[in-house]
Amino acid sequence: MTSIDLSRRAFLSFSGLGAAALLSSCASTYSPPPYQGASLGGMVSPSAPLAPSNPELDVMYGEMQDGGFVIPAIPYRQIPPRYYRQRVQDPTGYPAGTIVVDTPNRFLYLVEPGGTAMRYGVGIGREGFAWSGEGVIQWRQKWPKWTPPDEMVARQPQLAQYSAANGGMAPGLMNPLGARALYIFQNGQDTLYRLHGSPEWNSIGKAVSSGCVRLMNQDIIDLYDRVPNKAKIVVLQ
Repeated sequence: MTSIDLSRRAFLSFSGLGAAALLSSCASTYSPPPYQGASLGGMVSPSAPLAPSNPELDVMYGEMQDGGFVIPAIPYRQIPPRYYRQRVQDPTGYPAGTIVVDTPNRFLYLVEPGGTAMRYGVGIGREGFAWSGEGVIQWRQKWPKWTPPDEMVARQPQLAQYSAANGGMAPGLMNPLGARALYIFQNGQDTLYRLHGSPEWNSIGKAVSSGCVRLMNQDIIDLYDRVPNKAKIVVLQ
């Protein structure tokens, strides 16, 4: 057995691969955060020391212009450093180009040639809404429109203005799908689950969304530019 086989077996045994898709809608419990660097009180308590500033991270998570929008800087010092975008030794053993979501640890890996992977911190679906299995990134979209499904509108009537009948929510900084969306298909069918950006930077590392895998906007833009067409995705649950 090769070292890759051993690595992959160890990774899967730790995370546990669920093969069945729990078909639910991809959506967010929508509560737009105030930007302008304001803390939402999520990741770090007021008394906790902040991580030191870093020039590379200042650029990585700094303000950026994209698609006619100005994406505000992320206060990355208030986020646990393990969730920063970084290149690591690949723990998955999957072929290069595969996206692997390690749900228990809140990581997303894009496997690279040569035994490395780009790792991103993610927020994942709440218990009861999570999806797991294997699929394909069938479609990708910059600055997508968001249309909550009828079931979600029924739970949150205030979202009726964004329903399919009303044309959905236009792309923008407060759109729950953020700057990019990668659409997961399985056996040729849309699972209704997405990898997407989010204005709610303090949700990274948590289980808060209704099924989808969310990244910081700066990270989803980076991932979008790296992912090959029709990339395989494996979501471990």
